[in-house]
Amino acid sequence: MTLYTVSLFGHRHIEYAGEVERQLEEKIEELVRTKEYVEFLIGREGEFDILAASVIKRVIKHTGLGNCSLVLVLPYMKAEFANNEQMFLDYYDEVEICERSAASHYKAAMQIRNRAMVDRSDLVIGCIQNKYGGAFKTIQYAEKQARLYGKEIFLISGSYRP
Repeated sequence: MTLYTVSLFGHRHIEYAGEVERQLEEKIEELVRTKEYVEFLIGREGEFDILAASVIKRVIKHTGLGNCSLVLVLPYMKAEFANNEQMFLDYYDEVEICERSAASHYKAAMQIRNRAMVDRSDLVIGCIQNKYGGAFKTIQYAEKQARLYGKEIFLISGSYRP
């Protein structure tokens, strides 16, 4: 079986959520229908992450295809997860703690986790509405990885290109 890994990144606060959701739904459905098996990697840090996870779950249910998984990647063990582990496991297919970021200083952990997700991915989906912040820096990193290793990047229309 051929695994195709997709990571998704966006800002904590997003504008035009309806349009972002529409574009995400189209792209996610295309991937689920054309790839043998899709692994979606996502965080849980803000509006975009919650929206994207919801879209993925909806597309999986709508298509009825069992060829994908939704994986929450945490930068380190968080109290929210430790105190609500079963709730997370009921929603996500898997929950991982990124080893590289968990071993680092907590202020650097988020960006280290994001880079590890990009490194693992065939495709990076971004919704970048500001030219600053962690999501913007992650897409900048993904652009470099795309030039070096041929990774694909899909930016939601209206996103800034680093």
